[in-house]
Amino acid sequence: MTQSQLNIIETENLGKTVPTSDGPLSILSSVSLVIKPAESIAIVGASGSGKSTLLSLLAGLDLPTEGFTKIKGKNITTMSEDGRAELRNQLVGFVFQSFQLLPGFTAVENVMLPLELRGDKNPRASATQLLERVGLSHRLTHTPLKLSGGEQQRVALARAFVTEPAILFADEPTGNLDSKTGDHIIDLLFELNQEKQTTLVLVTHDNALAARCQRTIKLEAGKML
Repeated sequence: MTQSQLNIIETENLGKTVPTSDGPLSILSSVSLVIKPAESIAIVGASGSGKSTLLSLLAGLDLPTEGFTKIKGKNITTMSEDGRAELRNQLVGFVFQSFQLLPGFTAVENVMLPLELRGDKNPRASATQLLERVGLSHRLTHTPLKLSGGEQQRVALARAFVTEPAILFADEPTGNLDSKTGDHIIDLLFELNQEKQTTLVLVTHDNALAARCQRTIKLEAGKML
């Protein structure tokens, strides 16, 4: 097994420049990093430092203007949009600050969705089990509007972990929650990370969350410090 196969994510000279009316604007430049399986990484920095852009490039949600990203040794930068989407379905889970639950679906239906898209035979059983795991067995049939912010984020966590992804990307997962609820979400995140040996890559302003990660990557004006 080569060294690169032992890394779950690799980037080399990753950069993103966008055109503006004042000329090209560099959002991210020359980011080279290696992330190992089951590692937990916090990406920190001031607003506008390029954190969310880096997360999008690592996940293949966006393409760089220079450099590349590899996931499990595969260069996702050269893949088609369909190829990247298929890789994400197989290997990746997401948790966002805004929860991004489907409003017309119940909690259990939201969690079942990635399993149904993958063609699993009995998605309801797996979804129910994970919602019980995050303390929501009494909320299975509630739609997001009937859930508190903390409950919605727990549904989002269950949805992210239900496919047992190799990598979980989280963008400000506690950003819309009060500190007590946020602490509970952080505990759950790391419990599931330990249990499933999922690689965690988090963008956060939360120092307590960053401190619990094994490694912190600090960005300043689009460059890695």
